[in-house]
Parts: sequence; structure tokens; C-alpha cells
Amino acid sequence: MNSDLNNLLKATSRSFYLSLRVLPAAVRPQIGLAYLLARTTDTIADTELVSVQGRLDALEALRGRILGGSNIALDFGRLTQGCALPAEKILLERVEEALRLLDQLPETDRRLVREVLRIITSGQELDLKRFDGATAASMVALETEAELDDYTYRVAGCVGEFWTRICCAHLFSDTGVDEDFLLRNGVRFGKGLQMVNILRDIPQDLRKGRCYLPRQSLAAAGLTPADLLSSGNVERFRPLYERWLSLAEAHLAAGWDYTNALPAGQFRVRLACAWPILIGVRTLRLLRQENALDNTRRVKVSRSKVYALMSRSILLYPWPSAWLGQFDREINSQTDCK
Repeated sequence: MNSDLNNLLKATSRSFYLSLRVLPAAVRPQIGLAYLLARTTDTIADTELVSVQGRLDALEALRGRILGGSNIALDFGRLTQGCALPAEKILLERVEEALRLLDQLPETDRRLVREVLRIITSGQELDLKRFDGATAASMVALETEAELDDYTYRVAGCVGEFWTRICCAHLFSDTGVDEDFLLRNGVRFGKGLQMVNILRDIPQDLRKGRCYLPRQSLAAAGLTPADLLSSGNVERFRPLYERWLSLAEAHLAAGWDYTNALPAGQFRVRLACAWPILIGVRTLRLLRQENALDNTRRVKVSRSKVYALMSRSILLYPWPSAWLGQFDREINSQTDCK
């Protein structure tokens, strides 16, 4: 991947770039390119100045090129006008360059990148169709816990599978790792990270008419999606919210098991996995301290805390018991984590 696209990744990938940067060179280009293409499809799905049908058409055109079923040149000029960030505009303008890099990958890697993008775009397409026309006054919600689980798999759990298969192929194909264990827990790893995002973004999503929390579960607690627009309903919501926080935590715990099942010599891969998990757990701690329905506050771990967490994990790696204890320490710590 050339330096320009690497800089683009840095500008668009936020905290993921920290993990990407530390990965071994043998897997960094494939994972970086997959992320870049996923970020491009996500930009298309989120460009609200274009109609839902227009975004669906653009998403289908890009998916056709990614999967190799089309060779029609892409022009996303209309979409670039609605980009929130300059880097997102550049992503759309340089999509052909990213697609050429995909074509240059070895066949096995190209197949894995295509498969994960196929699943991710299916989730983005489902999201666009499900919430078409949704507003705060006309709320649309997922119906069941199964739909929530399916959504988190499509947009994030499948990434755990992809990450595992790429790393097994290039880094530890001959080390005797339990690939089935890694695949199962890799899926949960991704789902956990997505659940953190969903639980953090509840107030903002609701004001767009989007409720990712299942209607059936809310109804069982005597709530409707519209009730969540009022921060005064937080105490009624809290028991259910705590259950979903615990689910996210359990998924991240599976991700921690995943991380520590990797060969001990794969220092870089372990760090790349550990950082989003530990940041995620710290975010869950913050969410437990805040009003989950308050639209005026958005929970975020500060950059200084992120860097401190990363530095500590590097320093602790030579001491296995101290390294392993990081997850529980993040869960149980009573100190300020902002």
C-alpha cells in the first residue's frame, strides 16, 4: 500500500489505525485495504444528502467491483458533496486506486477481502432499507435480539473471522493454533466492539429515528423506543441497559481469550487485538457512570488515556500474569478512566 493511501487510512480510521500500525508487515496491507474499502462503503451509506435509493445504487455498484462481477468505472461525484470529512471525500475520489490494489492481492487474500466486504455491505444495505424514512417522530427499531446479533455479526463479527483467517494464513499456519476457537471468539470480539458503539451512540441514533435496541426487549421492560428520547427515563431503562453492557463485556472477554490464545511470539498481533479490547472495556466503565439517554454528552476515552493504556500494555508484555490481568483490572478499577 503506497504512502498516500496509508495517510488516508490514518485520517479516516481513528483508533483502528493504532492497531493497524503495529501489525506485522505480512498482514498489514490486506487488513488495511479491507478497512479502507469498508470505510468507503460506510461513507456511501452515511452520506445523507443523497437519497437512500441513490446510496443503495452506489453501494451496489461498488460491491460489484469489489466482488469482481463488474468492471464499470465508478464516479461518486454526487456523493462527495455530502462528506462530513475531507478524508471521506478523498476516499470516494480515489476508490479506483483502492480497487486496483485489491486486484493485485494474491488470490487467497483477495478472496478473503472480498468475502468480508460482501458481508459488511449486506449489513449496510440492510441498515439503509430498515431505517429508510425513519425520524425521531417516526422511530424504527430492530425487532428482536436475534436481529441485533445478526447486525453486529454483519458489520463487525465477520471482521474477526477475516482477521483470523488472514493471520492464520500468513503468520501462524504451522504453530498448531486452534483455528476453530479463534474463529468463534474472533466473531464475538467484533460483536463486542460493535455493541460498545451501539450503546454509546443510543441518544444520537434515536434522534435520527434509529433504535438498534430490540423493540421486544424494550416492551418487556415497559418501554418503547420513543421513551428513550427522554433522559428522565434512564432509571426505568437502566436494568435493561446494564444487561446489554454485560453482553458487550462478555463478548470483549471472549476477545481477550482470543488474544491470549494467539502464539506468545506474535507480540504485534496481540497488541493490535488488546488495544481495542481494553479501550472498549474502559468505555463500558464510562458508560456505566453516565446517563445513557443524555444527548448532550458523548462518552469517549481521552486520547491521553488511550496512549497511557497502550504504553502500559507494551511494558507489561514480558510479565505474563501482569499482562493477563489487564482485562480484569480495567473492569474492576475504581479510578477515573476519562
